[in-house]
Amino acid sequence: MVSKVQRVDVWAATIEDQPGGLAAKLAPLAEAGADLEFAIARRAPDKPGTGVIFITPIKGVKQRKAAANAGFHVAEGLHSVRIEGDNEPGLGHKVTTTLGEAGINLRGLSAAVIGERFIMHLALDTDEDAKKAMTLLKKKRC
Repeated sequence: MVSKVQRVDVWAATIEDQPGGLAAKLAPLAEAGADLEFAIARRAPDKPGTGVIFITPIKGVKQRKAAANAGFHVAEGLHSVRIEGDNEPGLGHKVTTTLGEAGINLRGLSAAVIGERFIMHLALDTDEDAKKAMTLLKKKRC
């Protein structure tokens, strides 16, 4: 069951596709005290030798400065909603059905279950879609 729905800023950066490339990108954030709860990194097939990393959250002036200095920026075109709650079978289907029936197309979805809890990050195309998704998920509580 969904118990918390919130907007989050997702930060993105280009990484070098080589051993230690990701660690080098994360080092300044660790030094600034960032406690990342979500990170996803992958190669950029259209740009050989590089990859991309998406992270959240970045909090406070010190972390924002470290992130910017490391080449991170808020992914402006990525409207992200974070949901969490108690896990139950079929929850991903319930969430995606609720959004699909409302005409909301997902740009991306990442989810994980740890113990009895789940966390899901939804990427949407527009601010309007993100607001609509939040309203629906808060109301329906899947």
